Amino acid sequence: MTTSATPSSTPSATPAAWVRDLTPARLYLGRAGTSYPTHALLALRADHAAARDAVHAPLPADFDLGLGGVVGVGGVVVAQSRAESLQQYLRRPDLGRRLSDAARDALAAECPHGADVQFVIGDGLSSAAVRSQVPKLLPALFEGCERHGWSIGAPVLVRHCRVGIVNDIGDLLAPKVVVLLIGERPGLATAESLSAYFAYRPRTGHTDAERNLISNIHDAGVTIPDAVTRVLSFISALMEEERSGVDVKEPPFAPPLGAATLTAPTPPPAIPR
Repeated sequence: MTTSATPSSTPSATPAAWVRDLTPARLYLGRAGTSYPTHALLALRADHAAARDAVHAPLPADFDLGLGGVVGVGGVVVAQSRAESLQQYLRRPDLGRRLSDAARDALAAECPHGADVQFVIGDGLSSAAVRSQVPKLLPALFEGCERHGWSIGAPVLVRHCRVGIVNDIGDLLAPKVVVLLIGERPGLATAESLSAYFAYRPRTGHTDAERNLISNIHDAGVTIPDAVTRVLSFISALMEEERSGVDVKEPPFAPPLGAATLTAPTPPPAIPR
C-alpha cells in the first residue's frame, strides 16, 4: 500500500494547500535546505519501493480470484506467455503477447469455445493490482454477465502477460468479447491500479486500434462498483455494435444515486502581494 494522500474536498487556507487538495501529485512539498522535508522524502521512497515490488513480485501460485461463491464457475485455467521468466518478460514485450505452446494446448482442451464473454486475468506490470482489485471485481462481473444472460468462458489466468495476448485467446476460443483485467504500470501515486481491456472477436493481426480500455481501477480512482457498471455497459455496447476499437465510444456513465458528484473547485485563496 502506498503512502500518498488522496485529495481532500475541504477548501484549504493557503494557495499551496489548495493545489495539493486537487491532485495526488507531489507539489508544494516544502524543503529542508536543498532537499525535501523528511516526511516527504520517506513517502517518496516508500511509494517508489511499492512500485518496484508491484513489478517484481510474482502472483502467488495459489492466487484466489474470488470466484468460490459464484454459482456455475468451473476451474480457473492457468497459462503462461512465451516469456519464460520475469526478466525475459520485461526485456521482450513481444513474448508476453503470445501464449506458450503448453498454454495453447491447455486452453484448447479445457476452455469452452464460442462463449459470449471470456475473462482473462494477466499479471501485467503490477501483480499488486491484480491481488488487490481482481478478487473484488471479477465475482461481480460474473454475476452481472449472468443477469444479462451472457455465456461465460472458463476464466484464464496468464502469467507474464501483455495486452496483445487477447489475439491468441480469440484465435483459440472464438469468444464474442474478451475482457482482459491486467495490472497497470505502477507509478508513485499508486501501485495497485488495474486496467480492463475489451476486444470484440479478437484475432491475429489486431492492434490497439481494435481494443477499448477502462483504466485506473483502484480505491482512489475508478471504484469497484463503478468499474462493474462501466465494464458491463461496455460489453453490451460491443455486442450491439459487433466491433470494438477507436470507432466505439464508451456509453455515458452516471454515478449511482448517493455517490459524490463532481463540482467546480473552490477558487484558490488570494496570494499575498
